[in-house]
Amino acid sequence: MMQKKNRAFLKWAGGKYSLVEHIQARLPQANKLIEPFVGAGSVFLNTQYKRYLLNDINPDLINLYNFLKVQPDAIIHDARSFFNGERNDEKMYYALREEFNATEDEYYRAILFLYLNRHGYNGLCRYSLAGRFNVPFGRYKKPYFPEHEMFVFAEKAQKATFTCLPFEKVFTRARRGNVIYCDPPYAPISKTAAFTSYAARSFGQDAQEKLAELAMRSAKKRGIPVLVSNHDLPLTRSLYKGADFSMLSVKRSISQNGATRKPVDEILAYFPPSAVVKKPKRNQRKTIVAKK
Repeated sequence: MMQKKNRAFLKWAGGKYSLVEHIQARLPQANKLIEPFVGAGSVFLNTQYKRYLLNDINPDLINLYNFLKVQPDAIIHDARSFFNGERNDEKMYYALREEFNATEDEYYRAILFLYLNRHGYNGLCRYSLAGRFNVPFGRYKKPYFPEHEMFVFAEKAQKATFTCLPFEKVFTRARRGNVIYCDPPYAPISKTAAFTSYAARSFGQDAQEKLAELAMRSAKKRGIPVLVSNHDLPLTRSLYKGADFSMLSVKRSISQNGATRKPVDEILAYFPPSAVVKKPKRNQRKTIVAKK
């Protein structure tokens, strides 16, 4: 009997809830799972590792996760009041969005980030070049307050360390015995499909190439297995050359109004660990036992 899956408490474009079983099947046993692009955390929530290192380049996301880990009762209680009829209003939404962009209070900002995520359009997380959150009002009849999902996340977060670092630095923290799962911003399926302003920064082809290089090097040179998700494209197959491929087909909105949905092929690229031979230390003296 399959264990019931845990849902993320955030709405998140590209979330992996529907693909969790496929990802679980490709992830090897390890003492720690490292995610350089944790996003909403569906893989984290549905795997059973002893420890987790969960990273994202979005500081607002990591800020919310840290408060939920340390003060779950307080932040859930305080966030609940933002999910009422009064605040599910276009004028109020834009006023609170402005407060979010202006405040330096990290706790209040965490609460507003959750509010904006659930009341904004289509679960998008988007920033202007100036770093201002700019997702429009979502016009939902009654946005769901994910109290249960937040408590589940908070409980499991006790096994996790959250960081906000470039993905390259996260790879340097991996050790043998760990496994790395990467769910980066996907390579665009067309020239007009690129969406790179998730954290007011771009993730272009140079970053895709760097990630592929680090994945291969970690597996071959350091003995650390790496699993990467992306669109199934000639570009990604070339980037992940030498990996073991699994193909998946998922339905995803490809237009702004969400009316057009079609299967999009995705790929799981697994870089298995190579045996790492330890080099002998230089100038290591041999012990010679004299014959009597």
